[in-house]
Amino acid sequence: MTDRSAPRFTEELWQAAEGTYRAILDHPFLLGLADGTLPRAAFRHFVVQDSHYLRDYARALAVCAAKAPTEEDVRAFAADAVGALAAEQEMHAAFLKEQSLADPGPDGTGAPVDDAEVLPTTRAYTSYLLATVYGGSFAEGLAAVLPCYWIYARVGEALLRTSSPDPLYARWIETYGDESFQAVVRRVLELTDRVGAELSPLERRRAVAHFVTTSRYEWMFWDAAWRGEDWPV
Repeated sequence: MTDRSAPRFTEELWQAAEGTYRAILDHPFLLGLADGTLPRAAFRHFVVQDSHYLRDYARALAVCAAKAPTEEDVRAFAADAVGALAAEQEMHAAFLKEQSLADPGPDGTGAPVDDAEVLPTTRAYTSYLLATVYGGSFAEGLAAVLPCYWIYARVGEALLRTSSPDPLYARWIETYGDESFQAVVRRVLELTDRVGAELSPLERRRAVAHFVTTSRYEWMFWDAAWRGEDWPV
């Protein structure tokens, strides 16, 4: 039986992962974005791995669309899946082209993103996402994909207040602080509260656990770029 006295589901989720979000804001990768000191190599690492990530994230959103409760929700998640692929193809290609972010290949033209290996944190994060959306309930899948919406919106909003002296990093910040992206996130949060209101306490706990885990993966993703993560063997 649903507990109508429970807090809004989004409040419960955010409270569970707020410490992770604070750690994200304090991470040297994001501090370097904001003050313009982030090494280009770290940013390129992030962009390349994010391109790989978004392809599987689009698949995860497509599964969410298939399980969504209403036709409107199906269309919205399907559109978000297409948008994730568009971001991978357009935004990241532009970032890699600008400021000599592409690695020079033998012919000096730059190595394609497709030639770059999917690295450990990216592989772990996307594997967890796909396992959760395929194997879990719609609520569990929604909770797992939500940090990529919500944390990026909050980070973009926070960094937009100061932006960055580096034009490339300022454009990245504007992408996620932009009102059109914020509106998409508000729509997903409204759905999250709607779905959460119908969950049993056990179902809520399972969903919260997924949200906390993928929020931690968000921190790990930025940290992997900062460290220049590679396969150890």
